Amino acid sequence: MDMAAVLKAGGVGAAILVVLSLLSLIPCVSCITFFLTLIAYVGIGVLAAYWMAPPRTGSNGAMTGAVAALVASLIGGLVSMIINSIYFAATGSAQFAQALADIPPDQLAALAEVGIDPAMFAGGAGIATVLGVGAFCCLLSVLVAAALGAAGGGYWGSSHPH
Repeated sequence: MDMAAVLKAGGVGAAILVVLSLLSLIPCVSCITFFLTLIAYVGIGVLAAYWMAPPRTGSNGAMTGAVAALVASLIGGLVSMIINSIYFAATGSAQFAQALADIPPDQLAALAEVGIDPAMFAGGAGIATVLGVGAFCCLLSVLVAAALGAAGGGYWGSSHPH
């Protein structure tokens, strides 16, 4: 495995993923950024295999692409969690508190019966919830990134050996 190619493609990919995370804060654009992120994972794998020293093979390209996409996904996911926490702290908790105030009293009583206090999602607990969901999504994203990066790297490595 060519570590220079991994770090180079991983760094470029992480920058692309951070830009996509920022773009996902725009409501209508966030629908498109999901698909662009999947395409970026494949592209990161292709870049890693492209920057490998020849001769390239499909298996070496797949391994290099998977690791590069994994590195990019970890960096992009951590930055995205930070961005989303700041965004939620700035805008989300006030909106969530208003949404809680709009819940009918009988539904609040039903939540209280099962032991759920809706107020726990406002404020600091809301930010912790965002971080928890972000950590789960980051883990899932890392697995998807490795698979798609391996596919892109394997394709490029096998189709461009020299």
